[in-house]
Amino acid sequence: MARFEGALAAASARNGLFPAPHAETIGKVCVGASFDVAALAKQARIAGALAIPFVKVLTEKVAAVSPEAARYVHFGATSQDVMDTAAVLCMRHACERISALAVALGDAAAALAHRHRTTPMVARTLLQPAAPVPFGWKAAMWLAPLARSYPRFRSAAGEACVLQFGGAAGTLAAFRDKASEVAGGLAEDLGLETAATWHSARDGFARLGAETAVLTGLAAKIARDVALLAQPEIGEALEPPVEGRGGSSSMPHKRNPAGCLLALEAAARTPCLAATLLGELAPEHERGLGQWQSQWFTLRELACAGASALAAMSEVLRGLEVNPKAMAANLERTNGLVFSEALALRVSRPVADRLCERALRDGRHLLEVARADADVRKQLKKGQLEALFEPQNQFGAAPVMIERVLAEWATVRETAA
Repeated sequence: MARFEGALAAASARNGLFPAPHAETIGKVCVGASFDVAALAKQARIAGALAIPFVKVLTEKVAAVSPEAARYVHFGATSQDVMDTAAVLCMRHACERISALAVALGDAAAALAHRHRTTPMVARTLLQPAAPVPFGWKAAMWLAPLARSYPRFRSAAGEACVLQFGGAAGTLAAFRDKASEVAGGLAEDLGLETAATWHSARDGFARLGAETAVLTGLAAKIARDVALLAQPEIGEALEPPVEGRGGSSSMPHKRNPAGCLLALEAAARTPCLAATLLGELAPEHERGLGQWQSQWFTLRELACAGASALAAMSEVLRGLEVNPKAMAANLERTNGLVFSEALALRVSRPVADRLCERALRDGRHLLEVARADADVRKQLKKGQLEALFEPQNQFGAAPVMIERVLAEWATVRETAA
């Protein structure tokens, strides 16, 4: 907020609206000033906006140095200009951090997709064993939505993090024919882009909130899968061991998926936070009552949740302990039933249904049952039947999909660089 006021004074003076020495005084006070945050908070509760007591205190500090300069503090601006621009300056740094964490997560998922492109495991649909897939494909499916969403988040951040500057009613009337020049100078000093007044147009913050929530949800999707894979009865992947993490206050044997927990709890909060911003898209007339006044709280919580989830899961995936032996054992534990689709496509669905029913009833491997079946022997030679039960032969287009997603991620990385 002090940065805004100092930059506003400098831009106004450069355009001849008041003497430069007064702007220099305001700027020096803004750089060195300290504020009683607790007192400001109490006064903001009374005033209805933090900018009102802030400007009052700042003006008093400037007046202690130069009463003449104090006349020009907050010249031509309004409370919302200060608050929204301050929020933008904070969110810009937050978005840079979130972007870096999203890239780290994407890179970790890409490394897993590349490393395990031929590692067979069981795909699970509706939490039940389905068919063989490469673990690298699963990691690529974590990466694909991230590759789509990361550029959209960056775009939303760029559109939202712009200067708010409209003055009393949004038209910058106080600056007369110098309005555009002052706005341009103010934006340049703050390192922001200019924009038409958005006092009552809250789409930028709503879009940024929604995209932040999407990234958080994507991290939580990975967390959900890793937590399920880490269950001892599955044992296909574990979070990296970190001193003091994942233990229990009462059970020494526990290795809880604490990183996944962080992402999941964050994602449980973000939908309602994003919905709050969406619910504030209809302020009254030129400045709303009770919408923009709280959006910086909502954006802060969204940014913290998103950063927490992305940081947790990038750390988890970078050190993920993948257990190919457990994946192979779980494939085998299905007694070949995960190959039932492949068998049905080569013989017929009724035959495959009958064979699966027999395998389940007798506790036998589906391949063993199929070998003894007359209908199967008529349609398939022995080598053809065995080939159906090789996991790699059932990967379908998974290798192509892995390469496509990795290429898409590489393009996203190059574009963002």
